[in-house]
Amino acid sequence: MNYDPVAPSYDRRYEVNRLEGVAALLRGLAAGAGGGAALEVGCGTGRWLAEVQSAASHVVGLDRSPGMLGRARQREATPNVVCGEAAALPFPSASFDMLYCVNAIHHFARPQRFMAEARRVLRRGGRLAVVGMDPHERRDRWYIYDYFAGTLALDLKRFPSGAALAVWMAEAGFEDVDRRVAERIGGSLEGRAVLDDHFLRRDGTSQLTLLSD
Repeated sequence: MNYDPVAPSYDRRYEVNRLEGVAALLRGLAAGAGGGAALEVGCGTGRWLAEVQSAASHVVGLDRSPGMLGRARQREATPNVVCGEAAALPFPSASFDMLYCVNAIHHFARPQRFMAEARRVLRRGGRLAVVGMDPHERRDRWYIYDYFAGTLALDLKRFPSGAALAVWMAEAGFEDVDRRVAERIGGSLEGRAVLDDHFLRRDGTSQLTLLSD
């Protein structure tokens, strides 16, 4: 998916829900990694880089979309961001103490290769966090799935399950792999709220962008 066209409006989603649970999780992981160097893969507009900066000594963001990186560079405290691929990280081995990605791994063409690359660029004792939805467990009810036929089936193909991620991490050499809930998706919309909701715009979420006309 090409994110360049939606880059200017992408951060509107955080006006709807700032995902404070995800922010708290990332800050805690950065602090637990000793406040060392952190890398975000799939950093987009830099929303999560800004959260981790307060707890890490050095933060780098990587994304394949020049448009999204352009938005990241416009932030007040602009971190170092580079254009690159998740399956071929352009960094020396043992460069970071923490690596994370948020709502991005379902866009990676070779997620298992990404896991191996993450293991390579992390220092001994480094931490990897992969944050995203798991539609396979069906623990949450997202109104996008209720309103638009085909979106759930599409996401079941696109998103790896939490169990699959745990297996891939172990295969890449990670130890002490665990799973935790950072946010819950739920709620419903009625009346005018349906028309005003950012996620129900065609460019508001990848689920709708990928639907055919």
